[in-house]
Amino acid sequence: MSSASLDLNGYTDLPDDKIAVVVTFLEMTEAPDAPLADDRQDVSLERWRSPDAAEYKRLFREIGEDWLWCGRLALDDDGLETVLSAPGLEVFTPVVNGRQMGLLEIDYADPENPELAYFGLVPSAVGSGLGRWLMAQAVRMVWSRPQTKRFWLHTCTGDSPQAIGFYRSCGFVAYKRSIEVMDDPRATGLLEKDKGPHVPFLAK
Repeated sequence: MSSASLDLNGYTDLPDDKIAVVVTFLEMTEAPDAPLADDRQDVSLERWRSPDAAEYKRLFREIGEDWLWCGRLALDDDGLETVLSAPGLEVFTPVVNGRQMGLLEIDYADPENPELAYFGLVPSAVGSGLGRWLMAQAVRMVWSRPQTKRFWLHTCTGDSPQAIGFYRSCGFVAYKRSIEVMDDPRATGLLEKDKGPHVPFLAK
């Protein structure tokens, strides 16, 4: 396992097969006073129980490969299905005209502090208002549980630049930052080399 000293007041060089992102943690400590979005008749929220690994990875890629989502892709099928069937994890997908348009995962492993584990839309749904509707469903479900004290999530500079603004507009407040260094998923073969052009690919 390699390591390097991080310069907190300057630059720290990384190997070409690594990427670094700044992670921002956000939290919501009470339910919003009003619903985040109006009801919609054109979309339904469906619980995805025991997702098939191949179908899940297909949707996960469609949503996240441009933003270098890779954590679930690194798991083999058996490992992924074990993760997705873990007690406390609930997986949902918004469905429009029979098509899955996004992914919502809430982890209740700590019932007082549920985590928004994954949240995203397929590219064609971005900008349609579906994201705010989906977040409204998440917030409603989380705060309907009397044990909830805090709803939290994290996002990073590898993700959409709109993400933090969206989460803050929904009532989340930033409370911590971290730096995450990881293998570039394009260098390991998890993603194609043309994905995530906002994070230039350097490995040869």
